[in-house]
Amino acid sequence: MRSFAAIVVAAIIAILPAGAADAASLVARVSLATQTMTVSHNGKVIYRWPVSTARKGKITPTGQWSAKWLSKNHRSSRYENAPMPYAIFYNGHYAVHGTYQVNRLGRPASAGCVRLHPEHAARLFVLTQRVGLKQTRIIVQR
Repeated sequence: MRSFAAIVVAAIIAILPAGAADAASLVARVSLATQTMTVSHNGKVIYRWPVSTARKGKITPTGQWSAKWLSKNHRSSRYENAPMPYAIFYNGHYAVHGTYQVNRLGRPASAGCVRLHPEHAARLFVLTQRVGLKQTRIIVQR
């Protein structure tokens, strides 16, 4: 009986959409290798955007986190009051946020955060507000 139950559970997990197992309805998956973010809502890809992550000598940590807090007009306390519009903080001082250095998107350029075009950051910010912090997952992978 136990083996049958294990098979049923494994089958259910196999057919669930990506991200369903962790119960997040909004998933922002960042690839350090391709410098892109893929945004999924309820298991369906809705956006693919270029990003900038950590430049040489800096680190964008890999892993997965729930969004922790939002700051629409944030300014960096670490980097000379640099603008970080539509910031979604997920791991200490690390955030997904907009940048005005849009010409650098698609390649490493940040001090560690995940940078997006301000319009894209605004869309992700609004979606995060709509679904809630606990339902928003940030995944950073190599």
